[in-house]
Amino acid sequence: MENREEIMQEQAEMAQPRVVSITEAARINNVTRQAIYVAIKQKKLRASKDATRWTIDLADLEEYRRKKYSRAKSTFDGELIFDNQKGYFSVNQVAKMLGVPPQKIYYATRIGLLKAVRKGAAWVIHSDDVKAYQENYLNKRTVNTESSDEAM
Repeated sequence: MENREEIMQEQAEMAQPRVVSITEAARINNVTRQAIYVAIKQKKLRASKDATRWTIDLADLEEYRRKKYSRAKSTFDGELIFDNQKGYFSVNQVAKMLGVPPQKIYYATRIGLLKAVRKGAAWVIHSDDVKAYQENYLNKRTVNTESSDEAM
């Protein structure tokens, strides 16, 4: 009999929605409280206000996390912008691949040393263009620097 009461109590607890504060939601999502507040104001995250405190249902928080914007999942004209399998990379990805700062990649695209295509708000660079830039510019700089060091 006691077992049945315990089971019913557990089921009742599970049926009640578990809610968290903005602070707890921020900690769970590893973001700032301000980021959670902005998501609520932009109606991206459902929350209710009890007098002075916002409360967020954990199910709503999980749904927000699933739908949250991710640059890796961004699409343009129905296709992934940064589809690494097809050889398309972001400026930051290219910078990491080449071991240079992202600003150097932006500069190289701006002056025409590295070909990049604009898709929406993002610059997309194909792996073939990265190889050409590396062979025609980065490797020559290294070779020229080494040969000028030997001349001294």
